[in-house]
Amino acid sequence: MEPRKLEQEILQAITDFVRQAPGNALAAHGGMRMYDDPILAVASADDLLFARFPEPQILGERFMQPEQWLAGCRSILAYFLPFTQELRDTNKRPGLPSEAWVSARIDGEALNEAVRTFLVEFLVQRGARACAPCLDPRFKVTARVANWSERHAAMVAGLGTFGLHRALITARGTAGRLGSVVTTLALPATPRPYARHDEYCLFLNGGRCGACIRRCPPAAISGAGKDHALCGGYIDREVLSRFRPRYGCAKCNIAVPCEAGIPPSNLISRS
Repeated sequence: MEPRKLEQEILQAITDFVRQAPGNALAAHGGMRMYDDPILAVASADDLLFARFPEPQILGERFMQPEQWLAGCRSILAYFLPFTQELRDTNKRPGLPSEAWVSARIDGEALNEAVRTFLVEFLVQRGARACAPCLDPRFKVTARVANWSERHAAMVAGLGTFGLHRALITARGTAGRLGSVVTTLALPATPRPYARHDEYCLFLNGGRCGACIRRCPPAAISGAGKDHALCGGYIDREVLSRFRPRYGCAKCNIAVPCEAGIPPSNLISRS
């Protein structure tokens, strides 16, 4: 099959999977649907950006290259599962996240794991080898830094760029979950429609927004970036104490210009 057609077949397959998955509804919240249709992009395993990620100021030396996850890897498939507007709207109030939101943070990642598994099996059925790093026993998180990053893989693939809040701004916004699979299948890399890793963030390209600064409950975001220790401490202290074992926040991804798409470049700050 022609590679581009195969990519479209892959996208349609995971779209159908998400649409039909019983786990895409929050039973405790009236069957609220979590995810809209996904978007997909492809990175080459040879992309030189991957070689930069072990640098201390990016991901550090623990980062594992695509080839280390799967010998003979040729491509990385990265996808974004956007949260529905109904779910996003529940998290717009200031303060603690909504119960629906923290439920979707956990149940939504469970469905994301199922998507990863489905995609690996789909590729194997077509004669390729495949691996989902985040499901691999070698996947580790140390001091809140992992040896594989779904956000960075998606950025290389052309899905989006980072914001001041450190979320990835995609064509469907920031509110959702990312996933990736490395495979020996050779697919054409998606052209990156940006030159900078932070190109879609209004604040980092002229200081015109900063809405995520005002939305962050523990004031973990400033013009200097995001303090992950402050963010994590707030979630551990305030959110887990209320919703344990569920958690999450993402107020900085909601009620901001990049919530559901790439913000227009001429947007003027409301500050």
